[in-house]
Amino acid sequence: MLARVREFFAERGVLEVETPALSAAGISDPAIESITARLGGRKHYLQTSPEYAMKRLLAAGLGDSYQICRVFRNGELGRWHQPEFTLLEWYRTGWNETALLDEVELLIELAVGEAVLTGPGTRLSYAHAFERYLGTDPHGDLSGLPGKLAELGIDVPAGLDRDALLDLALSEVVIAGLEPDALTFIYDYPASQAALAEIKPQTPPVAARYEAFAGGIELANGFRELTDAAEQRRRFQTELETRHARGQPAQPLDEAFLAALEHGLPPCAGVAVGVDRLVALAAGLGNVAAAMSFAHE
Repeated sequence: MLARVREFFAERGVLEVETPALSAAGISDPAIESITARLGGRKHYLQTSPEYAMKRLLAAGLGDSYQICRVFRNGELGRWHQPEFTLLEWYRTGWNETALLDEVELLIELAVGEAVLTGPGTRLSYAHAFERYLGTDPHGDLSGLPGKLAELGIDVPAGLDRDALLDLALSEVVIAGLEPDALTFIYDYPASQAALAEIKPQTPPVAARYEAFAGGIELANGFRELTDAAEQRRRFQTELETRHARGQPAQPLDEAFLAALEHGLPPCAGVAVGVDRLVALAAGLGNVAAAMSFAHE
């Protein structure tokens, strides 16, 4: 599979790169916890993604690039999550998220093989997916959503905020309802879930973001990348405030990444693909631990 992936990018003139796995900066996303390491008496962080480092290369003028690397996330251990896993990440300069989505589809189909994804591919907007599987507008009033989930036998914890409620509905109902033997892309996520993506100025505004699913699992997460350094800093600060409110440890911001954005990140689109999940899907395995060369007990 890795040989096919590398050949795919070589044919398209996309350069393979390698960036550091250890950083003095952490990640502010409240949904992700870094694994820390001590180096010379100072706290460092193992990468949860090579995104920041690869964007620094883009800002320096490198151009289209990809990386296959190990990444690390604390507190993730389950059927489809491991604290150490392999990520494929790539960036295309001058592309928007739709153009890259087309390439992601080709790459995934090549990686897992025709015998696995036998159904026709589907593309649904986030709004259309919620309307189809829950009869709910995810951009509108969600007061009735907890009741609908409860009717389906889904436990809805008290105190969920809007995005947490949507995430629960997406994972337990929408994704579960997708065709297991087909590749499905869900795009135009709520603006509040943009992460490092641009916001499309429409009504309602949505994120230039998509995810790919097959076999009931997420395989890829892609964006038209945010290039505004001030807006990115504002989002990071908001995430740090959320971490503080939840009692999560504070993380030092990656100032080198923010400086690269200020220097100038070219318009681009990027995506991260979980390689272990691709292997599990291709081999018909029921979890990612079985797909990994080193599984954590």
